[in-house]
Amino acid sequence: MPTSRSNKPSLVITMGDPSGVGPEVTLKSLASPRVKGLANFLVIGDRFVIDRCKIDLGLDLKADLLDLSNIPPRSFSYGKVSPSFGSASIQYIDAALDVIARRRADGLITAPINKSSVKAAGFKNFQGHTEYLAQNSGIKKFAMLFVGPGLKVALVTRHIPLKRVAESLNKYAVYNAISLTHRYLKRYFRIRAPRIGVLGLNPHAGEGGSFGDEEHKVILPAIKMASGSAKFIFGPLSADVAFHDALNKKYDALVAMYHDQALTAFKALYFNNGVNMTLGLPFIRTSPDHGTAFDIAGKGIANPESMIEAIKLACLLKRN
Repeated sequence: MPTSRSNKPSLVITMGDPSGVGPEVTLKSLASPRVKGLANFLVIGDRFVIDRCKIDLGLDLKADLLDLSNIPPRSFSYGKVSPSFGSASIQYIDAALDVIARRRADGLITAPINKSSVKAAGFKNFQGHTEYLAQNSGIKKFAMLFVGPGLKVALVTRHIPLKRVAESLNKYAVYNAISLTHRYLKRYFRIRAPRIGVLGLNPHAGEGGSFGDEEHKVILPAIKMASGSAKFIFGPLSADVAFHDALNKKYDALVAMYHDQALTAFKALYFNNGVNMTLGLPFIRTSPDHGTAFDIAGKGIANPESMIEAIKLACLLKRN
């Protein structure tokens, strides 16, 4: 990875959907004393939107900007689902990947994008940042890890309907999530012997088969596979107890079977300061754990805390 001015890491920030809170939380974060001086930042976005946001916020902030000039000023408005804004969002990501491929950045922080806008732009199978970055990096095994002050939780399945979760689970998918979590807890968080709790799918982790057999047929075999190279893997655990235990430091991280099993608890605790990171990519990638917040976009009231923490985490991971 490259070194940069004063040996600080070089980080790329994509401004996200132009119509959402991404530009706002990006600028507020870069203006924060907790972020200034941590790294050399390159924002990828549209100068018109960035300059308008600076005016709206009353910020006199100088930031390096790769201006793609892909938002016509006359058609711009906040809080709007738009194919042109979805297309612009993808162009920012592609430009960031190009910067990283040319080894001009150490990592990527992505502001939120709107899936409806992206799909309206013609990306019909778009699932999210995570899948798009993995696909365009040639990565088959990857996972989402959510990081808060007292909790880390990874996902086996991500953005799929709840009715498809059980059929999407297999021991290899569960094993991959456990293995990636174990590897990156050691690599990025300097935890020598990570303790990982693996959640069951069903209430009370199936309670011996009374409420389902996925724990016995899928999750337990995956845990046994992972235990061959990782010593402290526990489960299947009842999710309603495991989060309590993790918060009390019994586990360094949890592995959840589906999106809301993890995110309902995580966001209740860390909505304003949680961070999403992608495991398995050949570069560091973090993001705030919230969406585009169209309902408050352009009002100047978006909380930048999650974006600040995403930037701080990317810097920490680079140091580690």
